[in-house]
Amino acid sequence: MKHTKSLRIAFFGTANFAAWHLYTLVCFSIHQIIAIFTQEIQVSKHRSFLSLHDIAEKHNIALFKSSFLSISEIIYIIKKLNVDLIVVVSYGLILPEEILNIPRLGCINVHGSLLPRWRGPAPIQRALEYGDVITGVTIIRMDLGIDTGDIFHIMPCNILPKDTSYTLSDRLAKMGSTMLLQVLDQLILETYTLIPQDSTYATYAHKLTKQEARIDWKLSAIQLERCVRAFNPWPISYFLLKDRRIRVWSAEVGNRNTMDHCYHSFASMLPGTILSINPYGIHVVTGSGVLILTMLQISGKKRTLICDLLNAYKEWFMPNAVLE
Repeated sequence: MKHTKSLRIAFFGTANFAAWHLYTLVCFSIHQIIAIFTQEIQVSKHRSFLSLHDIAEKHNIALFKSSFLSISEIIYIIKKLNVDLIVVVSYGLILPEEILNIPRLGCINVHGSLLPRWRGPAPIQRALEYGDVITGVTIIRMDLGIDTGDIFHIMPCNILPKDTSYTLSDRLAKMGSTMLLQVLDQLILETYTLIPQDSTYATYAHKLTKQEARIDWKLSAIQLERCVRAFNPWPISYFLLKDRRIRVWSAEVGNRNTMDHCYHSFASMLPGTILSINPYGIHVVTGSGVLILTMLQISGKKRTLICDLLNAYKEWFMPNAVLE
């Protein structure tokens, strides 16, 4: 029987999703992280938040900001470090063939969806936005396509009704980290099986933009509630009122069967019109149904529950006011 041995690994990642995988490799595996490549060096401002920078600094690992390096410089570094494997997690850039071919064990990618669904840079957010009830993590052998490589390991995860991109990403990161350790063992022992993706079922998760976070009240309440969760913690859904940007951190879809009699008269109202307010929410007419805003943040202020917000800004949110 072959024994597991330590691998020399170069890690490519940028987003928070990547930091948990790096932490797991550094703290809970026998493998050596020789270098970290990232697009943006982010320093953690909160104790509970992991960042690639913090991990690199604490464990004395070389950290390279890849946007400052040419491809030839990255190739030179990887060859000089004699890495066995490149692990890519939420890196945000496509690695060229010259890099993919360097490590003797190739390059693997941890992706936050059930590939081939939601290939691309924003799989977790798009799954929430489109109302998926299940997602997962897929680990693939990288090729020249965007998340098109053969599958090492795939595991599903239910999407909960109140999940945001933050909560779902956190759950998937912990799942993916465990899967990554298993795949590394399989690579060393040569016990893995690769499964080709069926591109017939492929969908693409386009990168998020700040522009799409602005609420379009003509959409349905169901769609808007999904967007609020999908865009939390970035870029955060928002609307304009009194020339101020109001961020929406949480919202619910109104249930006509349990609402008061005024719900019978909103059909002719302009989408974005405030229907009613109470300490638990601001009820807003949409293109179909009513969206209940439950936590807002006025530009320059802290986010707050509606009961506290109305104590200071009730005149802003009176019934019949129209949100932009």
